[in-house]
Amino acid sequence: MGGGIAQVVAASGRRVSLYDAAPGAVDRGLATMRRSLAKLAEKGGADPDDVLARVEPVDDLVPADLMIEAVVEDVAVKTELFARADGVLPGGAILASNTSSIPITTLGAATSRPQSVIGMHFFNPVPVLKLVEVIRGLETSDETAGAIVALAQDLGKTPAEARDLPGFVSNRILMPFINEAAYALLEGVAEPEAIDTIARLGFAHPMGPLALADLIGLDTCAAIMEVLHEGLGDPKYAPCPLLRQYVQAGRLGRKSGRGFFAY
Repeated sequence: MGGGIAQVVAASGRRVSLYDAAPGAVDRGLATMRRSLAKLAEKGGADPDDVLARVEPVDDLVPADLMIEAVVEDVAVKTELFARADGVLPGGAILASNTSSIPITTLGAATSRPQSVIGMHFFNPVPVLKLVEVIRGLETSDETAGAIVALAQDLGKTPAEARDLPGFVSNRILMPFINEAAYALLEGVAEPEAIDTIARLGFAHPMGPLALADLIGLDTCAAIMEVLHEGLGDPKYAPCPLLRQYVQAGRLGRKSGRGFFAY
């Protein structure tokens, strides 16, 4: 996600500093960006070298006009990062999160500038999908929201605003759908291939819910369901036991080579 976001921002003509604490993650991101840009160039897109020349790998947070965070879906990790960014980025900078479900108000409270903290939730694959979910925290200013909406439009995306409630709109709807598909598998209603075929052909979805969960990451899906469960207090949002078990086994989806399907 971070590499995809860096790609669309750099393709818009802006300079990007790309940072990831995980060893090798930036290099893998740059390689993925080059492959993506090469495919787009075949269809008339920008020259990959021109775009990548605007992306600079860095070893830590650096001063910038905007931070777009796309780290693991863990509230402790994100709040620590936002607190650090508050001390590094200039006072007028916006701190945005690509979080799928963690409250923007919580992230804003970790800083001295909650009015400048906002959710900017892209969808995977970022260079292809047009939606950006824009989420205001309790203290997010109109100026900040307006700047992010304008940026999303300039990136060729369609912004849609949502309130800062658990799961926002996208994952409030999507994750229970994925969770129910996992329950259908757990309860022996159908095999994974049949569940996804029925969803794809019956609902005209481009991808079935189990394959989509594998693409997103089962750990991320389980984490979002936990946020929904805790935030809304309704047992219907509890993660499916099979989803939890797969995460415990390290079956996280595409990134680990196995989830509901093998890769």
